[in-house]
Amino acid sequence: MPIPVSVVVIAKNEEKRIKPCLDSVRGWADEIVVLDDDSTDNTRAIAAGYTDKIFIRHMELEGIHRNFGADKSKNDWILLLDCDERMTDDLKKEIEEELKNQDPKIAAYWAPQINYMDDVPLNHGGWSSQHIRLYNKKYVKWSEAIYDVIHPGLKFQEGYRGKHLKSRSLHYSFGNVENFIAKINRYSTLEATKWYLDGRKMSQGKAMWRAWDRFFRRFISKKGYKDGYYGFVAAVLSGFHEFAAYSKYREIIEKGYYVNGAKPVVKA
Repeated sequence: MPIPVSVVVIAKNEEKRIKPCLDSVRGWADEIVVLDDDSTDNTRAIAAGYTDKIFIRHMELEGIHRNFGADKSKNDWILLLDCDERMTDDLKKEIEEELKNQDPKIAAYWAPQINYMDDVPLNHGGWSSQHIRLYNKKYVKWSEAIYDVIHPGLKFQEGYRGKHLKSRSLHYSFGNVENFIAKINRYSTLEATKWYLDGRKMSQGKAMWRAWDRFFRRFISKKGYKDGYYGFVAAVLSGFHEFAAYSKYREIIEKGYYVNGAKPVVKA
């Protein structure tokens, strides 16, 4: 019998990945909500086979978008799932047990995930760190600050807290090396914009230190070398993300690139 959880999925031109994502929660959660960001492919047609709650809405700020999805959901408990993610049976069972024996002061759950580069699991290097997976919309909201153009924060009602789960989801984050680099290009633009909009100060020296530190932590400290060559690739590109973000941050300050007023402009 489905559990009282609303799965909120954000999609944009995801016809190749949305079906296995929705398959992983079909029949388990009693509601699926899809926020479609002006897709031009068959994303909405595929989603319609799973739910009639499909909202076409351009995403300006992620926090506003996620709060909108929660508001359109009938359940208090919201499960976040991106189109490149899959729920596992173990994680679903763990969530069921948590909700059945719930601590009334727990309002959110984090869960680890297995990240993939193509079909290679990145089991080390810190790629399986905890991510927000489930939260109660009555007590938790997403930040809608103008600078939160990526990775918005969570705001808990006073007296409530989160908890970490043990079971992992699957995250097919990087289709291949080219796709990994494309994501770094996009996310580093958003990161640079966030630094600029929240008034953060970033120097070239600090950026270079962050780049080397990110590489060594992923590859050495967190044992990314155990994932072989692709563990090395992931660590190198992860470090490069910091340098790319700084370079774009500097372009914003010197030339005004990537921002239009207060809105980020993501360039390919």
